[in-house]
Amino acid sequence: MPSTYYMRYPEIDPVLIHLGPLQLRWYGLMYIIGFILAYIIVVKISRHRHYDLSKTQIEDLLTYCVIGLIVGARLGYCFFYNLGFYLANPLKIFAVWEGGMSFHGGLIGLVLAGWLYSRLKQKRFLMLADLGAIAATPGLFFGRIGNFINAELYGRVTDMPWGMVFPGAGPIPRHPSQIYEAFFEGVLLFCILYIINIKTRTRGMLIASFLLFYGVMRFFLEFLRQPDSQLGLVLGGLTMGQILCVIMAIAGASLLVCRLKSSTP
Repeated sequence: MPSTYYMRYPEIDPVLIHLGPLQLRWYGLMYIIGFILAYIIVVKISRHRHYDLSKTQIEDLLTYCVIGLIVGARLGYCFFYNLGFYLANPLKIFAVWEGGMSFHGGLIGLVLAGWLYSRLKQKRFLMLADLGAIAATPGLFFGRIGNFINAELYGRVTDMPWGMVFPGAGPIPRHPSQIYEAFFEGVLLFCILYIINIKTRTRGMLIASFLLFYGVMRFFLEFLRQPDSQLGLVLGGLTMGQILCVIMAIAGASLLVCRLKSSTP
């Protein structure tokens, strides 16, 4: 039975600024902050590691990544989480303002964008992937804060005293799972990758660690997050997010083993 003691959800207007018919939303601002911090991180690490990347090349890389992220996240949501609906309503794929973005789809889009950039610009893909891995963590943090402000992707019912009653989620307190994810996937994962970045110079270690640790963290956090209403539990009591995280963690562990055995930096 849920507790009668819980924290008050700090209702915040999702729209930060109204400019006539135009709106600047908190969620959009979170994306902007994430990309700015990603740029700063990539520049600093490139200089420290003496990577052959100019500021112009980094700006071009981030442009590829922004496009890959948005396209991948949208298509990933359509394919992984609501395929039947979008097959019946294909034009709705372009209705991004209605919501629906997938982290795993965005990750695939980022990887493909980085791979394409590496081929066109003659850069080492693992070097770019490592930069992207550590640079993505601030975006993950701020993205989850944006989810919290939007009162979306909330958690399952809880009797913990820090449970919150989210607008549109009924009168029962739920885990503020967005805050959990912001800490583990954003702050803690950044700290782990930062330490690995200091300790090793082997290329591929950061992206491998990102895939492994994010996959494991998100897998367990999904037990506290409310499953997607249109899917529910998919396989053996697991959510679609957990299934994708298992694949992600296996890929990360496999790459990590390969890079540890590799004789080339």
